[in-house]
Amino acid sequence: MLDIALVGTGGMMPMPERFLSSMMIRINGKLILVDCGEGTQVSLKKIGWGFKAIDAILFTHYHADHISGLVGMLLAIANAGREEKVKLIGPKGLKYVVEGLLRIAQDISYEIEYIELEECETINVSGLEINFASAVHSVKCNAYSFNLRRKGKFDTEKAKTLNIPKKMWSVLQREGRLEYNGKIYTSDMVMGGERKGIKVAYCTDSRPFDELIKLAENADLFICEGMYGENEKKPKALENKHMLFSEAANIAKSANVKELWLTHYSPSLSQPEEFISNAKDIFENTFAGYDGMNKTIYFEN
Repeated sequence: MLDIALVGTGGMMPMPERFLSSMMIRINGKLILVDCGEGTQVSLKKIGWGFKAIDAILFTHYHADHISGLVGMLLAIANAGREEKVKLIGPKGLKYVVEGLLRIAQDISYEIEYIELEECETINVSGLEINFASAVHSVKCNAYSFNLRRKGKFDTEKAKTLNIPKKMWSVLQREGRLEYNGKIYTSDMVMGGERKGIKVAYCTDSRPFDELIKLAENADLFICEGMYGENEKKPKALENKHMLFSEAANIAKSANVKELWLTHYSPSLSQPEEFISNAKDIFENTFAGYDGMNKTIYFEN
């Protein structure tokens, strides 16, 4: 299972009741944060998932509203007592930006690993397979998908055909390899096909683009920016390279996702719910995201 939380849902600047866009994933007690704008550590404190277990922080891009809270976050992680390495992941230029920020915080007690993503690269972090696509924004920007894969079931008939004693089945499942009576057996010899896992896709700061449909395809949850609720603001969306509610909904529909959460609202959009019908008329299972919104996604049987 995966726990998902919207740490913040605002764009450009934090508001009294809305922090800047950020998402947190919790998997087996480990945490992955996506984006870290001004005040993110305050919003995360409200959610209550803690700081010490943050294994990685991903960045969509390096505009201030997505990274300016990093110094405070790294210090909060250190103050929580973390000693293990923390991975920072994002488009090219990550190390240059972060090293500049860290000039005011040089007493980080743990190692920082920088991972600057190249084209068509897949990485694995804390048990999640992470893919990305280049978004359409004014600077280099990534959209991400997070995939929790699920192995096939142990096929008892295959094990019997191979004459593997029943008492050894658990060893083979646990260790993936078994030597018995002079023969070597591996788990792939007795496992069924891979079962449906869990997939979450995340995109902020972008115009719609075809590759995003592929990235989000069949996702259990698609979190997408909805900078503007009104369809009449399309000229502004085009100019600033952001999306309308209706455009996010069209992507969700084309990608056949299960659920859409809107996020990254313009500061002028004080009540996103007033325009939610512009998305729901296209993709019914759309929700206006809010700070602290969360859910647990389980494997299907």
